[in-house]
Amino acid sequence: MRIKYTISIVFVVALVIIEKENNIISRVSDKLALKQTPQTPLQARGSSSSVVLLKHNGSFTTSLNNKLDPAFTLMKRRLVNYTEPQQEAASASGGRKHILLLATTRTGSSFVGEFFNQQGDNMFYLFEPLWHVERTLTLEGGGTNASAAAPAYRDVLRQLFLCDFSLLESFMEPLPEDHVTSALFRRESSSSLCEESACSPFVKGVFERYHCRTRRCGPLNLTLASESCLQKEHRAIKSVRVRQLETLRPLAEDPRLDVKFIQLVRDPRAVLASRMVAFAEKYKNWKQWAADGHEVPVDDDEVRKLKGNCDNIRMSAEAGLRQPRWLRRRYMLVRYEDIARFPMRKAAEMYRFSGIPFTRQVRLWILRNTQASKEASGVYSTQKNSSEQVEKWRFGIPFKIAQVVQKVCGPTLKLFGYKFVDSEKMLTDKSVSLIEEKVFKFT
Repeated sequence: MRIKYTISIVFVVALVIIEKENNIISRVSDKLALKQTPQTPLQARGSSSSVVLLKHNGSFTTSLNNKLDPAFTLMKRRLVNYTEPQQEAASASGGRKHILLLATTRTGSSFVGEFFNQQGDNMFYLFEPLWHVERTLTLEGGGTNASAAAPAYRDVLRQLFLCDFSLLESFMEPLPEDHVTSALFRRESSSSLCEESACSPFVKGVFERYHCRTRRCGPLNLTLASESCLQKEHRAIKSVRVRQLETLRPLAEDPRLDVKFIQLVRDPRAVLASRMVAFAEKYKNWKQWAADGHEVPVDDDEVRKLKGNCDNIRMSAEAGLRQPRWLRRRYMLVRYEDIARFPMRKAAEMYRFSGIPFTRQVRLWILRNTQASKEASGVYSTQKNSSEQVEKWRFGIPFKIAQVVQKVCGPTLKLFGYKFVDSEKMLTDKSVSLIEEKVFKFT
């Protein structure tokens, strides 16, 4: 009888172990698609291990030519101690932090991006590298193919965080020759790309629109840029082109990365007022509506586009604030208005969240660039007299335009703590703040 019970117990234990190993194998196989062998900087186009971009019927897909069978066999052998893969994933990034600053245009993202660009020798910062991707995927009638853009943005960001520029190269026009380009968008906005280590010899007669201002460099050698990136302790990217945070989930789950997402938001009424000035030609309908006495047609494409933008921002923030497992301790929401009012405090919070030391160099930059004169505070300037910028928009937008924004972006305004105005007088009353004091929990 004792032997019978012993056999039964052993049988049950064996079933439990088998089931646990099967679950682990399943999880490991799911992640193997992410766990590519890191490429050497800028492998030649067409090599079997590189990421190849395919265009088919107007959409883009990525083809990963990986040999998974040997890797899967290796992982199965490791299941003797099934905690090892988890331990390996936790240490894969080697303590390196990857920061992705997500925003939309005219939210102050260039200014906030400088908080990381000014970090110094241990930070590799890129300014809007997805500009090239968006430009390639722009449709003839305007706008982008969202179903193609989302995976393309995600894959390019992943490779850039790994210091691999080869996928980005395939979106650049003209295509770089021998990994050298004079057309990288806003190169001068990245201190890392203008350092001596990434500065190739000056070539007379070669025009580079976004050339370095701190030293005389030739066209950007992306191999040198990749090598410089690999030498940096941390990496940060600023982008206004990702629509939905959910599409970046594979980055958070990639064991080679330790990504922190910082979403920057701003009052949609202020964003629209700023865009009407900065992009006057694109927003001429809004300017016309503001000038004439007619009602704004809420079924107009421009109004629907505004609503879509607000909805995307709100849904991304709602996903982040829910703190699903894949975003736990990886998401932070910050309002531009809070940064403008308390730049040093908010910068310190962002650095604390990112797990990176807040250096004296960044502090000095913030002190110098939050007390700028009116002459220095241009439309695209990163120098701001921050205390004056917070609600300046209220005196440049008609009440009827503010009403339209409130109607189509109401849930977004409420989520982020922006007060509604019910009259022209309230809109322009300096004694009434439209910013609620609000704390967003992200840890």
